Amino acid sequence: MNPSPDRTDTGPLRRMCWIFPDRESTRTAETWHTVFWDLYAEAAEDLGLRWTRHSPDAVTVDCTEPGRPRVHVDDEPVTPRDTLFITALYSLPYQQMDVFNQYALCTVLQQAGFYLPFPPETSLIGNDKLATLLHLGGSPIPPIPTVRIGTGRDVSRHLYEVALGNMTYPAIVKPAGWCGGGGVNLARGREDIRGLASLAQGGDTTLVVQPYLGDGTVDHRVYVIDGRPHTVLKRTPQPGSAVANMSHGGTMEFTPVPEELAEATAYFAERLRIPFFCLDFLHDGQRFWFSELEPDGVIPRVPGDPDRKVQRDITLARFTAYRDAHARHLADTEAGTGTEADADGGASPSPSPTETS
Repeated sequence: MNPSPDRTDTGPLRRMCWIFPDRESTRTAETWHTVFWDLYAEAAEDLGLRWTRHSPDAVTVDCTEPGRPRVHVDDEPVTPRDTLFITALYSLPYQQMDVFNQYALCTVLQQAGFYLPFPPETSLIGNDKLATLLHLGGSPIPPIPTVRIGTGRDVSRHLYEVALGNMTYPAIVKPAGWCGGGGVNLARGREDIRGLASLAQGGDTTLVVQPYLGDGTVDHRVYVIDGRPHTVLKRTPQPGSAVANMSHGGTMEFTPVPEELAEATAYFAERLRIPFFCLDFLHDGQRFWFSELEPDGVIPRVPGDPDRKVQRDITLARFTAYRDAHARHLADTEAGTGTEADADGGASPSPSPTETS
C-alpha cells in the first residue's frame, strides 16, 4: 500500500465535478455521505481542489457560437482547464431513466474538450458485465464463463435457452449492469432461470448467468492507480451466502495485493489506459477468476481501518492520478495531439475510442 501524496495547489485544475443521478432516498444519501462522499470532498481539499456532486441536469451547454461551447454547472461557468468531470454510468433500477441522459452528457462534455477520467465508451464497457469480459477476455486470469440473456416480451418463449447448453448448475443469475451485489440469485436448474427471467421482464433487466464457484468464494477488489496495483479490498461472504458484499453481511478488509493479481495488472492497464479503475477477482479456494471491472469502484469505510488511513490513502492516490492525467490532457491539447480546447471551453472532436480505452 502506497503512502499518501503530499498536498499541492499547483496546476490549473481547480474542481472535480461528480455527475451522479440525484435519486437517492434520504436514508441512502446519508449512508453514502458517511461511507465515502464526505471523505472524497476532504481528500480533494487536501489536494487544493474543490469537489462537488451534481445530477446530470445541473450541466448546461451553450453552443450558439460555433466552435466555442460554454459550459455551466448550475449557474457557474467551468472550462476544460479548471474542471474535470467524473461520469460513470449508474444503472440500478431507480436510475434507469438517467442512463441515456448521463451517457449523452458525458459524450457532450468529452466533445467539448473536458477531461473525463473514464470516457463514455469505457464507462459502457464497465457497466455491462459481458462487455467487460469480452473486452478483457485475453486476461492471464481467466474470466468467469458467462451467458447474457435479454428478458423482453417474449421471455415466456424461453428462446434464450439455446445459449444455456454449456452452463453448469448451480449457477449465479444476476443483472448485467447493476452494482453492490444487488439482484444476485442462485439457480439450481433451468426452471429457476425461467422464474428469474420472468421477474426480470418486469423491468426489462438484462441478465447474465455464470457457474457458481462454490460456498465461501472470496472476492478480491484490486485498486489500480496509474497502471499499478495499489491495494486489495478482500470481501468474504457470510456462511450460506453467494454474495460477498457488505450489504449482504460479508466482511471486508484491506490487504496487500496477491502476487498473481499484481502480475496480471499489466495486461489490464494496457487495455484500460485510464488513471484509476478496480478489478474484481473471485477465488474459489483453488484459483482466481476475473469477474468485473469497476471504473468508479467504491473505496469504502472498512472496520479494520478505524482511522480510515488506508481509505484516505487510496482516495488521495486516485485523485492525484486524476489531477496528473488532466495536466497531461492539457499538455497534449496545447501540443496539438489532443482536443483543441481553449480557456472558454471550445474544442474540436475528442480522441477516438481506441485512443481513450
